[in-house]
Amino acid sequence: MTLSPLPEQLELLLAQNIAELFNQLPTHKHRKLIRRALAVIVRIAGEEIDRLDWKILTATLKDLETGFQTFFPYRHVRKIAIFGSARMATDTPEYLMAVDFARCVTQLGFMVITGGGGGIMQAGNEGAGRENSFGLNIQLPYEQSANLSIDGDDKSILFKYFFTRKLFFLRESDAIALFPGGFGTQDEAFETLTLCQTGRYGPAPLVLIDRPGGDYWQSWNDYIYKHLVVRGLVSPEDTSLYTVTDKLEVACETIRNFYSVYHSSRYVGKQFVMRLNSELANEAVEQLNQDFSDILIKGGIEKSSVLPEEINDETAELPRLVFYFNQKNLGRLYQLINKINQLGAPCPANQHPERK
Repeated sequence: MTLSPLPEQLELLLAQNIAELFNQLPTHKHRKLIRRALAVIVRIAGEEIDRLDWKILTATLKDLETGFQTFFPYRHVRKIAIFGSARMATDTPEYLMAVDFARCVTQLGFMVITGGGGGIMQAGNEGAGRENSFGLNIQLPYEQSANLSIDGDDKSILFKYFFTRKLFFLRESDAIALFPGGFGTQDEAFETLTLCQTGRYGPAPLVLIDRPGGDYWQSWNDYIYKHLVVRGLVSPEDTSLYTVTDKLEVACETIRNFYSVYHSSRYVGKQFVMRLNSELANEAVEQLNQDFSDILIKGGIEKSSVLPEEINDETAELPRLVFYFNQKNLGRLYQLINKINQLGAPCPANQHPERK
């Protein structure tokens, strides 16, 4: 029988850990960020807040700690989040298609992230297999227990809060696939779109997948056009942020093609830096400048090697395009990526495109 540490022992251990951290802090590679985090905790401790506030803070930190630790060993593998109804029966066309989709994308080199529950979530984990699956479960009084395909696995996480769970869905995913579902699925669809539209997520492919001949997402798309695009509440180009399909091969190829030439992107200062799996020809870059001058603040789209600020980045060897993006026409940015994938040479077969 293992005895739990006494409160005095825990206090002593905590004091020792803090002392060790402060001894290491001057040489720690993340010392500036650690100081900022500690400063926030110290400031909060000096303020009048309720016990419930502290419970929220500590539970949030625990969720974050578990998520960081679970995903870190797999940080170089591209992943796809699969959303959909927890109530979808195992004999429905949607369930069977989700199984096939997850199997297809894992064969392409992706891992799969689901909510860890039943229905479409179970289908995703079943199709991907335990070794290629993550399950991000949530504490609920009903409906949500871990499915057999992920239950007990080290990559199965139980979150306290929806917001921390959603953070890891999007932070860790390089693509999003949505199957038909209820309020939760609709929430995930619109939140993902909002983050894509505002540049807080991606660029990454978002695929809305229906059963063959189904109209769930097509009806949803009709609503987007009729009530949002026509009224000017979103731009027509914003519909380029997602793809609606009822064909398995289209869904898989949409995701696969997104990373055929395009690799990833980031901001360096005010410049948008787009890393590519292969260098574009000069003629192709000229074509991009002709077609996408409307999204540039100044100058043009230019070829570049790694910038000095990225010299230690793991993508340092990749060719780049750099430009001053206006940061508002995200739908057009997705169109630019699609054009790059059409104009460039796909990643060589001996360089796996689903590694990042």
